[in-house]
Amino acid sequence: MSVGWLRACALVMLGLFSVTALAKDKTAIVIGGGLSGLTAAYELQNKGWQVTLLEAKPSLGGRSGMATSEWIGNDKTQPVLNKYVSTFKLGTTPAPEFVRTPGYLIDGEYFSAADLATKQPATADALKRYQKTLDDLARSIDDPQNPAATSTLHALDQITVSSWLDKQNLPATARQLINQDIRTHYDEPSRLSLLYFAQQNRVYRGISDRDLRASRLVGGSQVLAQAFVKQIKTIKTNSPVSAITQDKDGVTVKVGSVGYQADYVVLAVPLRALNKIALTPALDAQHLAAIKGTNYGWRDQIMLKFKTPVWESKARMSGEIYSNAGLGMLWIEPALKGGANVVINLSGDNARVMQAFGDKQMVDQVLIRLHAFYPQARGSFTGYEIRRYSTDPSMGGAYLAYGPGQISKFWRLWERPLQRVTFAGEHTDTLYPGTLEGALRTGQRAASQVEDLAAGKSFEPAKVVPAAAAAGAAGAVAAKKGNFFTNLFGGSDDEKKPEPVKAPEPTPAPVAPAPAPTPAPAPVEAPKPAAPVKAEPAKKAAAKPAAKKPAAKTEAKKPAAKPAAKKAEPAKKPAAKPAATTETKAQ
Repeated sequence: MSVGWLRACALVMLGLFSVTALAKDKTAIVIGGGLSGLTAAYELQNKGWQVTLLEAKPSLGGRSGMATSEWIGNDKTQPVLNKYVSTFKLGTTPAPEFVRTPGYLIDGEYFSAADLATKQPATADALKRYQKTLDDLARSIDDPQNPAATSTLHALDQITVSSWLDKQNLPATARQLINQDIRTHYDEPSRLSLLYFAQQNRVYRGISDRDLRASRLVGGSQVLAQAFVKQIKTIKTNSPVSAITQDKDGVTVKVGSVGYQADYVVLAVPLRALNKIALTPALDAQHLAAIKGTNYGWRDQIMLKFKTPVWESKARMSGEIYSNAGLGMLWIEPALKGGANVVINLSGDNARVMQAFGDKQMVDQVLIRLHAFYPQARGSFTGYEIRRYSTDPSMGGAYLAYGPGQISKFWRLWERPLQRVTFAGEHTDTLYPGTLEGALRTGQRAASQVEDLAAGKSFEPAKVVPAAAAAGAAGAVAAKKGNFFTNLFGGSDDEKKPEPVKAPEPTPAPVAPAPAPTPAPAPVEAPKPAAPVKAEPAKKAAAKPAAKKPAAKTEAKKPAAKPAAKKAEPAKKPAAKPAATTETKAQ
């Protein structure tokens, strides 16, 4: 009897040892502490993996927006984001009606959408006509995950949004407002692929502003990043990765002189940061070309802080506001401890031109303009914060914004793993790039792919899409010259002048035609938290993320809002409807 009992105990102990040994074999390293990397680490950890998250900066959250509130969509428009908000029990409040449609600041006078229709009918009619033309263009795309399905659609990838707008015969004010909308959610219209712009508007076609701004995430997208951080056992900040080496047995990740070993790696960093990591085996020519050649939207954010909302005497300004006088897209919100904040998104050429100026110089010039509209602005002003996503060497911009010819060469390139490495980040999502939703989706997808690789699944290597006949005029894009203030506060596309379209560059290395794209993975339901894994050095609480994201934009980014009636940073949306509002593209 005692012998049998001892044998049973031995078998139980052997089983427990085997399970423990198996769990220790499931190791993963996540590189990048933005929202996509945090999501991937959280999901893998919940599935029993030992995860180490490495972040180059001292803080976590990536490009999540600086705003202290985040207007988010409902379950219909942002199911993954809402799932995590519910899982982490984050506070939300319903969105009031007045933030659900954009407003306009025209020559210093504030207009709601309704005001515009009655006081400036020509501008309102032009915005409606533009939106109808854009909607018709978006409707021509049957499958937003395969936007270049026909040669006709493929030709749109060779055309800039600016050249398309030139043909719309828009009045000057309407064109200025539309340019600001597009800059805010993507990049300068002269650097943006018309096919990408149409594809993003197709994603949000038929979605109402009410669905897109259903509630407010109290505290902004930073609180979501912090909620993930609290769940992840092993986080190492100030750990810039210099090299990744793969072999048949696993992956070695170098941080300075330290090497970390794991079975698999999730690379959740922007393309510009990826360019600084040496991979062995090296990336192929197509991936290298994508790292250097994929356009990122330029965007910088300034938050101006006021003791009182000095604009209340003239109008109840709130939500997204587009200015024709060069203040970009403004987002006005209550401050956490009283007062009010104005978040100003300087994008496209406006952001590029400002790089030569210091932070205080830029704030002074913005204040001069606000003071001209609202004389109490300077007296109520208490301070500012600035995020320069455009010149941050680890970001190189706010979020993905395909330029002419780039969908034809790089579409869905980063969705497939390369041996033991999977990729995440807003730039790897086809439907919601530059948004919180896109960043979270890609973290889930990358975690699922690690599981698939561990189970023996193989993935077809990404291949170049066959080139179709290019349409549009060839030639270099003419850069408009102007002094600092005309460029910064007017933009380079605000006057209707045709601009030559830059012809797409030849594909770096010809490869066989790619198979039809596979559908994007559906959101993965988060499993129950697993038993704690051995924690390493104390992790640091997430600081204010630097949006779409970043991104997010997050700044997690969101598609653009309908100018007549979509997101910014982060919350970014096509000039149709946004997936979020003030975030920067989240990473």
